[in-house]
Amino acid sequence: MAVSTPRPDGATSTERSGPGGLTRSLSVWQAVGLSVALMAPSMAANINPQGTAGTVGRAVPLAFLLAAVGVLLVAYGFVRLCQYFHHAGSVYAFVGATLGPRAGLVSGFGLLGTYCFYGVVTSSATGIFGTAFLEAVGIWPDPPSWAPFLLVAVALLGALVLTIVPARRGTSVLLTVEGVTVALILVISAIVLVRLLSGNVPADAPSPDAGFTLDVFTVAPGTDLSAVFLGVVFGFLSFAGFEAAATLGEEARNPRKDIPRAILGTAVFGGIYFVVVTAIEMMGFGTDEAGVAAFASSPSLLGDLGSSYIAGWVGDLITLGAAISAFGCCLACVVGASRLTYAFARDTRRDTTRAGGLASTTAAGTPALAAIVVTVVMALVQLVCAVAFDAEAFDTFLWSGTIGTLILLVAYLLTTVGAIRLVFVQRRMPAVPMWQVVVPLLALVVLGYTVYRNVAPYPAYDDGAPFWFPIVAGVWLLVGLVAVVVAPAMAQRAGAALTAAELGARREEQVAEGR
Repeated sequence: MAVSTPRPDGATSTERSGPGGLTRSLSVWQAVGLSVALMAPSMAANINPQGTAGTVGRAVPLAFLLAAVGVLLVAYGFVRLCQYFHHAGSVYAFVGATLGPRAGLVSGFGLLGTYCFYGVVTSSATGIFGTAFLEAVGIWPDPPSWAPFLLVAVALLGALVLTIVPARRGTSVLLTVEGVTVALILVISAIVLVRLLSGNVPADAPSPDAGFTLDVFTVAPGTDLSAVFLGVVFGFLSFAGFEAAATLGEEARNPRKDIPRAILGTAVFGGIYFVVVTAIEMMGFGTDEAGVAAFASSPSLLGDLGSSYIAGWVGDLITLGAAISAFGCCLACVVGASRLTYAFARDTRRDTTRAGGLASTTAAGTPALAAIVVTVVMALVQLVCAVAFDAEAFDTFLWSGTIGTLILLVAYLLTTVGAIRLVFVQRRMPAVPMWQVVVPLLALVVLGYTVYRNVAPYPAYDDGAPFWFPIVAGVWLLVGLVAVVVAPAMAQRAGAALTAAELGARREEQVAEGR
């Protein structure tokens, strides 16, 4: 554990007690940078809504609205837990300290799987958008089919390098890159909205039905309302990462305040951003059959809208911005996964006097070996999909995104149950009024039904790839479960480490409060 000393501003400044520790050097904005970069709103707004349109038609914004409500309900549990625990393991620590070390290791392993699969998703998106941009501007005319995978390799290598450098620099890069691309998207969305409101729809719009309408928040006749929860998965995929700042609990200067603010602020921003942008996108394409079909088949939603409603070169800028956003998200995936791997190794090692292997850090305080391992895992998933299943970059994007989100929903469920037990059963935060228990209970309802609706009815074998999505997600979680069952000593060591971390956090708070 690190040693903390009070600062005049009430925050705590922590120095590493020796090799193997993380350094408290990050501000609230750098924590926001990690969460926003992993959420990747620029990339998500361009490529995720298409998957939702295939199941809910024009009601894509409704699905994203439901996802936003679900994420805000889940965020409540993360905020409460982050006010109590400051740990690099995020979900692993939260669930482990509240539901037991075995459950903590399983949930943490699940979140690690999500970050690894999302690393595949975002590196694939980098390759897709990057190749499209190079082709559009004439730098790489008629690129071969393997071109996106070349950029995938570049993205993974670049993310690894930026993860190993000091976290202050890496998170600053994340926030700057994402901020620029989000600003560009908001400007284009505003222009499209003005033209929709004024009825000045361009002649080359995807559908003559394009125009301002609130029908995008209703389900079209003939569409089952429960199908919206199939589309909600892509909504959660877009929001995923809002909780990433929790992995910086041991690196933030004032974790008790900064990490909850970063998580809640990112969730609120994402909710407003995705609902508004997807509504403008759907209205811009049109809500009739032709508009929805064009929406679902678009390679870059805002790129197509920018080209149609503003100018052709705008589409190229959006495509480039989406590629940069995807790379920033890939970097955040490697950062988050490396912190989780580091926390596992540190808390389960037999010799607590040594911090070697995956539990080691560089002189700058970053878990370099853990970062290398998770990057190799991401690269292997890409390689297996491409070689064994003849997948293209968009296939690896879609497959890994669905699998990673299903795993993530289970981790969210366990985290929410842990928050209920900590705050309302054990009453370790007595200042929180009991009536607020309704918030995490509603989160359980939304999460539980979303998981249920995506496995029942189960997709048939001849449906292709969807048949395997729940299986792969279940196998990943099963591996974690089997590991803690056959290695009980590992869970015991993790439990002892989590207890020590909790006691250390309480001592830090007492010192900071002058007690």
